[in-house]
Amino acid sequence: MAAHLKKRVYEEFSKVSQQQQVSLEEVPAKKLRLTKPSKSAALHIDLCKATSPTDALQYLLHFAWKPVETESVEGVVRILLEHYYKESDNSVRLKIASLLGLLLKSQGFAPVCVVDDAINTLNNEKSHQVLAQLLDTLLIIGTQLPDKIAIIQRLIDVACKHLSSTYFRVRNKCLQLLGCLGTVDKPLSKETDAGPGAQTSHVRDVQSVISDYFQDQDPRVRTAAFKAMACKLLSDDYEQVRSAAVQMVWIRLVDDSFGKICHMVCDGSWVVRVQAAKLLGSMHQVSPHFLEQTLDKKLMSDLRRKRTAHERAKELYASGEFSSGRRWADDAPKEKVDTSGVNLIDSGACGAFVHGLEDEMYEVRIAAVEALCSLAQPSPSFAEKCLDFLVDMFNDEIEEVQLQSIHVLRQILTHITLREDQLDTVLAVLEDSSRDIREALHELLCYTNVSTKECIQLALVELLKNLTKYPTDRNSVWKCLKFLGARHPTLVLPIVPELLSTHPYFDTPEPDMDDPAYIAVLVLVFNAAKSCPTMPALFSDHTFRHYAYLRDSLSHLVPHLRVRNLFEPLIDLQRLGELQTELAGSADFCATYLHCQLLLTKALQEKIWTMAVPLCLKQNAKVSTAARQILDETYKLEFLYSGLETQQIAAIHNVRLQAKALQLILTARSKRGVDCVLGVCEKFLQDVESFQRHFMTELPHFQDSFVEKLLELMPRLTACKPLDLVKILQTTLRQSKFIHLKLPEQIHRASATIIEPTGESDNPLRFTSGLVVALDIDATLEHVQDPQTTVKVQVLYPDGQSHIIHPKPGDFRTPGPGRVRLITQVYLSHSAWTEACQIEVRLLLAYSSSSSKPSASKPAWNESMDGLATSESCIEGTIHLSKPVKVFIMPKPARR
Repeated sequence: MAAHLKKRVYEEFSKVSQQQQVSLEEVPAKKLRLTKPSKSAALHIDLCKATSPTDALQYLLHFAWKPVETESVEGVVRILLEHYYKESDNSVRLKIASLLGLLLKSQGFAPVCVVDDAINTLNNEKSHQVLAQLLDTLLIIGTQLPDKIAIIQRLIDVACKHLSSTYFRVRNKCLQLLGCLGTVDKPLSKETDAGPGAQTSHVRDVQSVISDYFQDQDPRVRTAAFKAMACKLLSDDYEQVRSAAVQMVWIRLVDDSFGKICHMVCDGSWVVRVQAAKLLGSMHQVSPHFLEQTLDKKLMSDLRRKRTAHERAKELYASGEFSSGRRWADDAPKEKVDTSGVNLIDSGACGAFVHGLEDEMYEVRIAAVEALCSLAQPSPSFAEKCLDFLVDMFNDEIEEVQLQSIHVLRQILTHITLREDQLDTVLAVLEDSSRDIREALHELLCYTNVSTKECIQLALVELLKNLTKYPTDRNSVWKCLKFLGARHPTLVLPIVPELLSTHPYFDTPEPDMDDPAYIAVLVLVFNAAKSCPTMPALFSDHTFRHYAYLRDSLSHLVPHLRVRNLFEPLIDLQRLGELQTELAGSADFCATYLHCQLLLTKALQEKIWTMAVPLCLKQNAKVSTAARQILDETYKLEFLYSGLETQQIAAIHNVRLQAKALQLILTARSKRGVDCVLGVCEKFLQDVESFQRHFMTELPHFQDSFVEKLLELMPRLTACKPLDLVKILQTTLRQSKFIHLKLPEQIHRASATIIEPTGESDNPLRFTSGLVVALDIDATLEHVQDPQTTVKVQVLYPDGQSHIIHPKPGDFRTPGPGRVRLITQVYLSHSAWTEACQIEVRLLLAYSSSSSKPSASKPAWNESMDGLATSESCIEGTIHLSKPVKVFIMPKPARR
C-alpha cells in the first residue's frame, strides 16, 4: 500500500515538473485515490503466518465471514488453490474446498478461468471427504456455465471417473453431477463410461450409467441414483410413481425443476397436484421471472389472454362501476398470443398457482395457498403480486381453505400495505357466522399495514359492527384495535376529535364507560398515543379519567402513557392482585421473580468481590443467605404456580443456576483446597448440561443470559481446573443480562386454607403422655396439582420437633374444578408437660427437583475420581402451602 502511494506521488510530481511554464491558476487540482488492500493478498499473508493446521483453519473461518468483491474473487480462488496444494491436513483442505464452492457462486463472476485448476485438484486427492466437497464445487461450476458444452462434458467425464469410489458420499456427488449436467440425447464416450464394476467398452448414455447404481450396496447411493433419474419418471402412467417423482425432482436445477413441477399442478390425479403444490413452496431459489409467471393467466384460454377475477374487480372499483348484468362474457379473451414466442418451461410455470387456487379439490387449494405464502415471505415484490389472489380465497366455499388463507396472509403482511379496496374485501369476512373465521381475521388485522386514515375508519366501523352483531367477540376485537392503533399512530391522530366526539369550544357529553364500543375506540386511541406525544392534547378531562380506569381494569390492552392529569400506574403487584383476582397469580409470580432478580443484583454489588477473602466474612454470610433465599424462591416459582409454559420454567432454571453459581463461588472463597470444591463443580456442570437437554428449544429466547454464556463456554469449563472455573463463573455472572419474561394468559397460585382447627379455642386438648390423640383437619385446596402425592401436613412442637404426616388418598375430595377438600386426622403424641403449650399445624407442598445423570465426558480435573457415584441425585423439599394454625395441647402424666 505504501509503495503504491509512493509511486502515484512520484508520477504526479513528474507531471508538475514538466509543466513549469503553465501558470499556477491553470494547473488543475490533483487528487490522490486510495485503493483498498487486495483481499487475496491479505488472505495469502494470513495463511503464510499459520504455524499449524489449527491456525490455518482459524484464518479460513475468519475469512469466510468477510464479503469478497467480484473483481477479487479470481485472485482469492487462486490463493486458496495455491495453499490447497501445499496443505497436508485433510480438515484444512476440506475447508478450502468448501470456500471455493462459496466463492464460485459470487454474483457476476464467471468460473471459466478456474475450471482447469478445479479439475486438477481431484487428481491426487486421497481424502474421501475432501473429494466429495471438490465434486460439489465442480457441480457449482457446471450450473454456472450451462451453455459451455465442452466444460460440461469434462465435468461429466470426471464424475464418471470417480463413480468407482468406495466412499458413498463421493458416489452420491458423482450421481448428482450426472443427473444435473448430463443430457439424454448425448451418449457418454467409451473412455468416460463407468459403472459399479469394471469399465465397459461399449457406448452408453447417462441414464443407463445412473441406473447401474439402483442396486448399489449403500442405500444412500441408491437414493441418490433414484433422485438423479426422477425427471424421467414424471411422465409415468401410474400416479404414485409421478407423485414420488415430484418429491425428488426439486433437487435438480431449480428453475428447470420449478417449471416441471408447475406442469404437474395440472396432473390428472389430485394426489399428485397436492404434492406438486406443496413442493413448489420449498423452492425458494427460483428466479423472479418464473415466480411471476405462476400468477399469469395469458395461456389459459386458447392462447388468448383472459383477465382474472381480481383484475376485473380492481378495474370496476377504480372506475366506480358495478356489474349491471348487461355485459355478457366481459372477461372473454381479447388479446392474441404469439405462439412462436412461448417456450415449454414458460408454459409449464404459467398460471400454475392460478390453477391450484381454482382447483376443484380443496386439498389442492390449501396446498397452493401455503406454497404461495412460503414463496412470498422472502420476496416483497412477489408478496405484493399474490396479495389479491390470497384475498380472493377468503371467499372460498370451504371453511378450512378460508382459515388457511387468513393464517398464511398474516405471515407476509409485513411486506404489504393494503389499499382501501383490498381492506374492504378483507373486512367483509367479519360477517361470517364462524367464530373461528372471525377470530382468525382479527388476528390478521393485528399485523396489517394500511395506507390512509380512511382505511383506519373503515376498519373501526366494520369491527364495531362485528362487536354489535357478535358481543362474544369483545376481547378479540379489543386486541385487534390495540395493535391497529399501535401500528398507525400518524393515521389515527387526524381523526381523534371525530373518534372521541370532542370539540375545541363546546363541552361534549361524557360517554358511557360500560359501552364495549366506546372502550374499543379508547383502546385504539390510547395505543396510538403511546407513539404520538401530541395526541393527548386532544383529550378531554373525562378521557383522562377513563384512561386511568382502563389502565387498572384492562392493563393488558392499554399502555402506560406519561401525560398530564393522569394517575401514575399501579406499581404494587400485590395491590394489583387484590384489585383483580384473575391477575393475582400472575402478579404474585412476577413479584417473586423480580424479588429473585433484585436479590441477585444486590449480591453481585456487594463489597465481597473487591475485598480480600479474610476481610469479607460478614459480606460472605449475607451473600450466602441471599443465594439460599433465591434458590428457595425459584422452587416456589416452579412448583407453586400452574399454567406456566416451557419458556417461563427455563427462565426459572436460569435464575437457579445463577444462585448455584453464587454458592459455588462462595464455597471456593471460604474454604481452602481443591478437594472441597471438586464435587460442587462437577454437580454444577451436570446442572448446566441438564438445562441444555431439557430446554434446548428455548435457548433463542435467552440471548446474552447467564445460561447462554455458560453453554458457549462449556467445552472450556469441562476442561479447566476448579479454581479457573470459579473465576469464569464470577465474570460471567456479572456480565449476564436480565431475562424479560413473557407471561402466559393465566397463572394460578396454589393455596390452601385450614378451616378446622380454627386456632381460636383457649381450651387445651388433653391426652395421656406417651399415647396418641387424634386432631381433625379440614382444609380447602385451590389450584394444587396432584394433591394426593404432594400435599403433606406438618406438626411443629414447641421443643422444635417436626412431624410430617402423609394424608391417605381417600381423604381428598373434589367439590369443583380446581378445588380440592382435605378431611383427615393427624395423631399427636408427646411426653408430659407442666402446662399447656401451642403446636403449629400447616399444610406443605412437597416437590422433588432431579438433575440428570452426568455426561460421559468428565472434566479433565476429575479424571481421577472414577469411584464417584453416577446415579441420579435428587433434591427433596417442601413449600409452605397454608398459614399455620396454633392449637393448645396438654400431655398429662400417666397414672400409676
